[in-house]
Amino acid sequence: MSAKFREFLRAQLSAFLGGLCDFGIYTLCYKVFLFSPVLSNVISGSLGAVVNFTINRYWSFNNTTTPVGSQLWKFVIVVVGSITLKSSGIYVFHDLLGLHPLLSKAIVEILVSLGFNFTLQKYWVFK
Repeated sequence: MSAKFREFLRAQLSAFLGGLCDFGIYTLCYKVFLFSPVLSNVISGSLGAVVNFTINRYWSFNNTTTPVGSQLWKFVIVVVGSITLKSSGIYVFHDLLGLHPLLSKAIVEILVSLGFNFTLQKYWVFK
């Protein structure tokens, strides 16, 4: 197995763990605290991002030589973009198309995580 493929798999595992955290907090916010799906996503996405950043820095991309501040500001930009895309997607799938909020979250999570987050994290944040 090539080093690049292992790195990709590690990043996907990191995204999965951050996503589990995100999804659990999303469900808690939506079902228990009765927040809107979009607000629940902003809260859960922010907390899941902390988990994802930590795992990516120390394990997935193993880049601890670059100062954390240099990576962190880039990561924050990616997270803001990611949360914006995910919240917009949830709005479209749930509010406009009428899909269940958890199904909306799952669909959007996969699309944004693979198409947006991985690419920017690998080639910009943790390069």
